[in-house]
Amino acid sequence: MIDTRIRYQPATVTAPGETLADLLEEQCMTQTELAHRMGRPVKTINEIIKGKAAITPETALQLEKVFTTPAAYWLNHEAHYRAYLARRNEDDDLAAWHNWLDRHPLKELKTLDILPDLYSRGKNKNILLRRLLHFFGVASPTEWENFYGNMKTAYRRNKDQSDPYATAAWLRLGELQAASASCAPFDRQRFDAALHEIRTFTLLPPEDFEPRLKALCAATGVIVALVPAIPRARVSGAARWLNNRPLIQLSLYGKTNDRFWFTFFHEACHILKHSHKLVYLDELDGDPSEPEEQEADRFAANLLIPPEYAAELPTLRSKEAVRTFAGHIGVHPGIVVGRLQHDNEIEKSWMNDLKATFTWRETPVG
Repeated sequence: MIDTRIRYQPATVTAPGETLADLLEEQCMTQTELAHRMGRPVKTINEIIKGKAAITPETALQLEKVFTTPAAYWLNHEAHYRAYLARRNEDDDLAAWHNWLDRHPLKELKTLDILPDLYSRGKNKNILLRRLLHFFGVASPTEWENFYGNMKTAYRRNKDQSDPYATAAWLRLGELQAASASCAPFDRQRFDAALHEIRTFTLLPPEDFEPRLKALCAATGVIVALVPAIPRARVSGAARWLNNRPLIQLSLYGKTNDRFWFTFFHEACHILKHSHKLVYLDELDGDPSEPEEQEADRFAANLLIPPEYAAELPTLRSKEAVRTFAGHIGVHPGIVVGRLQHDNEIEKSWMNDLKATFTWRETPVG
């Protein structure tokens, strides 16, 4: 779970050299005397007091012997001071990236409790920027551009009208779920065979099919991540490989069961048949031109409604006929309605009450 609490960061941190100078004053000891007691050059002591030289482990042990102040105290003090200086310098560097921050789906990430609920202005911008970098697991916006920005070259999608920052955020949510998921080594044959059992899950409500879907896929080596849609990403599903583990990531973009299940089986085809090096991003209602996307569409359509039954589809002109046909082939009636609408056998507004609508029960964040 991502921690969005805002931890206290002091505005200033006293340099260890200042503490040492105060200690010398209390002890009525000069820098020269301290240098002699430690066996160090006076110049070194002076540079430590001025903050020009760091307190090393060797120096900390020497100070411990002279003042009986634990070496760990001096090392922790030095570490905190150096972190403070680094953060102060980073604040100046991050200021140049404030416009970049605003390109990301901040509102949605706040809703998902990824980012703290702060207005994106003033000092808050650096707080949000650091949290965003932590969320993505990168050290700076430059690394984000090198990693997630360049990832666009690996995208294969049936339509490219998305926002790359929203898409990257949605994919990252899937990465976080996958990182905490356990699964068996990938077994292509077992996964292919499991798809026919998964097809029967179309008859179940989400609270029943979700755990079974994830468990069955994990047993065959495939991770399934359900991630809320981020509007500008315009993605219904994705298929990719992470650290040699296949991931199918699904949103509720479209919200109906016909779209959900078509997308799942579409992504399953990518896992079974296509490149391990590409990220397949799919949006329903797109116009796939890539051969791989066309193949995945055929795979999903034929698995849900086998070709030997397809000839009956134009004859289904009533809800009762759809229900009977769906019961005969063993899928939810909404699947059949979605296919009829896609094939232009019926209007898009017809029989939608036969579909099931899915909504998020809770926020499934990594």
